Amino acid sequence: MRIDAILSPPEIDLLPQRDLRETVCVVFDVLRATSSIVTALANGAREIYPASTIEEALALRSKWPEAALGGERQGEKIDGFDLGNSPAEYAKKPPAKIITTTTNGTVALRACQGAGEVMAGALLNMDALVRRLTARPPERLLLVCAGSFRATALEDVFAAGMLCASLEKDCSMSDAATVCGAVFSRYRGNTLGALEESQNGQALKRNGRTDDVKWCARESVYAVLGIMKEGVIRDV
Repeated sequence: MRIDAILSPPEIDLLPQRDLRETVCVVFDVLRATSSIVTALANGAREIYPASTIEEALALRSKWPEAALGGERQGEKIDGFDLGNSPAEYAKKPPAKIITTTTNGTVALRACQGAGEVMAGALLNMDALVRRLTARPPERLLLVCAGSFRATALEDVFAAGMLCASLEKDCSMSDAATVCGAVFSRYRGNTLGALEESQNGQALKRNGRTDDVKWCARESVYAVLGIMKEGVIRDV
């Protein structure tokens, strides 16, 4: 297995130009989009539609009026939407069908839609990711760190590094994947500390969302694989 990583949104912008048909992508937006997606699937949501823009989300809602609208801009719930981007909102009887749009996470997911397989990665489902990739190792694995606005996000690189550390036997890693592993090694055993030290973690804490940071820092609490096929994420 060859493991590579995308560390920032400007790199994500270029993904649609790449031939990813033989590549498995795992997308990390730990604070908070992929954590919310994994939480929703683990608690009963059946289909999640990631949209790149608010306009696209609204267009999908007109197609599926029964679906709930979720997501954020600037970390806040979008006006007129049913749900925000806090994983706790998706923990108790989430809607069966959800359309979600976030600043970074859903954009990263959509950028990978040409890949052979796309998974929503989080600390919350780390063991499930490892089991899947160990049982069915791809020739090429691309870890996509969604980032924060146009910058790299520490928490995403940390999570990608955790996955690298679990798969490194018999794998070769690019320099970017090696960077992820080094970040994980820096914070090994202090997952919550890594998230709290990140800029996104600090911003969430300033805005009274410390519980979200703690929620997203939990490791392997859901046996969920959020796999995106034809623009829809399901627990397959």
